[in-house]
Amino acid sequence: MLKRPVIHALTALTLLAVSCGKGEEPIVDNDATISIRQSLLEAEAGSTFVAVSAKGEWTISLEYGSGSGWASVDPVSGTASKADIRFRYEANAGEDSREVTLVLKPKNGYESRVTVEQKGVAPSTGRYGSDVARPDWLELPATTAGDGREFFAHDMKGGRYENESRSGTRNWSFYWDYEEHVSVWVAYPLNRKLRGSGSFDYVWGFDPLLPADIQPDITSHSYGGTAFDGKNWNRGHQIPRADRQQSQATVSSTCYPTNMTPQDGSFNAGIWARLEGKVRSYGDLADTLYVVTGCDLRGSSKFSGNSSGFSVRIPAAYFKAVLYRGSSTYATNGYMAAGFYLPHDTSIATGDYTKYILSIDDLEKKTGIDFFPNLVGKVGKDTADAIEAEKPGDWWIR
Repeated sequence: MLKRPVIHALTALTLLAVSCGKGEEPIVDNDATISIRQSLLEAEAGSTFVAVSAKGEWTISLEYGSGSGWASVDPVSGTASKADIRFRYEANAGEDSREVTLVLKPKNGYESRVTVEQKGVAPSTGRYGSDVARPDWLELPATTAGDGREFFAHDMKGGRYENESRSGTRNWSFYWDYEEHVSVWVAYPLNRKLRGSGSFDYVWGFDPLLPADIQPDITSHSYGGTAFDGKNWNRGHQIPRADRQQSQATVSSTCYPTNMTPQDGSFNAGIWARLEGKVRSYGDLADTLYVVTGCDLRGSSKFSGNSSGFSVRIPAAYFKAVLYRGSSTYATNGYMAAGFYLPHDTSIATGDYTKYILSIDDLEKKTGIDFFPNLVGKVGKDTADAIEAEKPGDWWIR
């Protein structure tokens, strides 16, 4: 009689494994990726395409950074690669941008992510600029809605700055007063690279961000004076052309009427020019120096002549606020700040600008302007308050 063969347990397990076959093993999809055709979206509603590169099954979910339910994908699941997945988004009615992250989860493998940003609508505007300054740039003072002034920002070609991806590095910004026909301040970042080292000519022209007929016409002459003061008020730069020697375009952008104020010649060429030079030396030592230069019109009853098309109020004083970011034993968490407030007076033209140095807090009290409000987001409120309250020390006056 034949005997039934005996199959040991180990052999049985081996046969079972072989019988399953390699084709039934799960696919481990560690190379699954997701991409989107457009990652920066306009505020208006619309759609764009998403592509998935995968071997096996997958699903897509949405994680909102702000708001919820304003975006969708179709389909939300599939198998293998697919390039025509539709991503739809609703209009963003707010001024702040918002984000959503698309998360690709393969059935077996590592997830992949892509984040999409949708712009907010432009803030309420008056005539030609923004009613308030939206960006969180460190150099910008606080602005006030409905005060009759508007915020503008230039790119390095002298036109309107939109964002870094479209306009590159920002140039300088200004807060335009339509009634006074002058910028009450300009603000800009400064360091060796931004300053440049070229040699370019003055080229006077109107600022393309505003209609020419509401700007003083100082393209070929100064503001002029009156029969009462007998002066020929200089075209006084707020951002000096020496702070933007990168190209002819950057120099020319500093020669717009929106950067000018009627300034006494001896003051302009004297104490003010020396302070401008000192600010450049601060910038050369910093990773970035954030500069605000402005004119205080309050209390002034003097006006220039009208050869520029407008009788422009003569500033009673000028000021600078500077915020240093970099490595220094003097800097708190990498930052320190100083202010200068100079009366617009010929009697101090040959004087020492260090006599007019003060803390940012004290400068705010003199001008009524809130400087460097975005510093809080970098170092916290307590540290920001301490930096603004500190009286400028030896580093600033050496």
